[in-house]
Amino acid sequence: MTKVLKIGVDVRDLRIAKTGTKTYLEEVCNEFKKLKNPKYQFFFLDTVIPVYTGENKVLKLIEHFRYQLWKQIILPLIAWVKGCDIVFCTDNFVPYIHLGYQTVPVFHDAFFFEDPSHYNPIWLWVYKKLAVPAAARSLAVVVPTLYAKERIIYFTGFKNDKIAVVYEGPKSFKQISDLNPSQLLKRLKLEPKKYILHVGVMNKRKNIPMLIRAFKKLKLAGNNEYKLVLTGNRVSKKYSNDYEEINNTILENNLQNDIIFTDYLNDDELSEIYKSALFYVFPSVNEGFGIPILESFKHEIPVIVAGNTCLPEVGGNAVLTFDPYSIDDLFSKMKLILDNKDLQEQLIFKGKERLKLFSWRQSALDLLLVFERNLQKY
Repeated sequence: MTKVLKIGVDVRDLRIAKTGTKTYLEEVCNEFKKLKNPKYQFFFLDTVIPVYTGENKVLKLIEHFRYQLWKQIILPLIAWVKGCDIVFCTDNFVPYIHLGYQTVPVFHDAFFFEDPSHYNPIWLWVYKKLAVPAAARSLAVVVPTLYAKERIIYFTGFKNDKIAVVYEGPKSFKQISDLNPSQLLKRLKLEPKKYILHVGVMNKRKNIPMLIRAFKKLKLAGNNEYKLVLTGNRVSKKYSNDYEEINNTILENNLQNDIIFTDYLNDDELSEIYKSALFYVFPSVNEGFGIPILESFKHEIPVIVAGNTCLPEVGGNAVLTFDPYSIDDLFSKMKLILDNKDLQEQLIFKGKERLKLFSWRQSALDLLLVFERNLQKY
């Protein structure tokens, strides 16, 4: 009889994650739960203690301590009791100690190394002193793209065969309510196909001020009927928050009536804002994967991405690329799409074809393959 592979998945992060890391963990867990293969037994490991998500500095510090207490003591003990063979963590940190199991973390990117000023110095120190050494002891380290693999190897010195690339998929947009999501456009005073879209937190690496300046140039070229929609929380982490610069750029260019902030949207609303957009722009100067590219493909809108880091790898031939440091280049690509209906249709078709290469089902199967192959070598 084949031995059952017991896999413990740390799901505590679902209590606090809000962006791409939450999507990753939710989607992978959903796919694991759908599997009916008797070869695998999954344990979704969570704390029973409420997680603090407020802004009180003392309580936040206590919560950071409790997070490491969970990772390094409580989670290992629970995994040991369950008899886990693998402990899988999608938020960088895995237990340093191994109580009869092996660990596999997901490193979504190399931002901790590339942009250290964007992080709390204490958190950065803990990451380098604990997350990286724990990953070094792991069975494998999962990353979302070849680009991320290259960067992680560069900064950590991990061997090539230790890093496993597992591509991600688009978010599953669940129906949240019976309300008509089209009411969102009316509330925001938007017309379908009369706005350009960007989805993401107001983070410095997202390069949103540059997008705003290119949008201003687009309007000066006679495209006054279009608006720019920025979807996502305006307040991001303290050290990486770029909202003040974004707001100043809007004021400098007198675009207060042309740029719409939606803040957080539920799944129904986000789906509506995607499918009603004319096209999507991803101006980021650094990404580990870029799920909004796939979400745009899913909602059948053209996509323009910065021609750097992992974005061309994910977008392939289904996106237009531009120099993220050139306002003129981005302006010319936006103008090209606006003026060319055939190009819009070509990009939409290519996006639908490209999307067939990415799914969370395949991600889950690839992860299981990583676990099994590396356990055999161990």
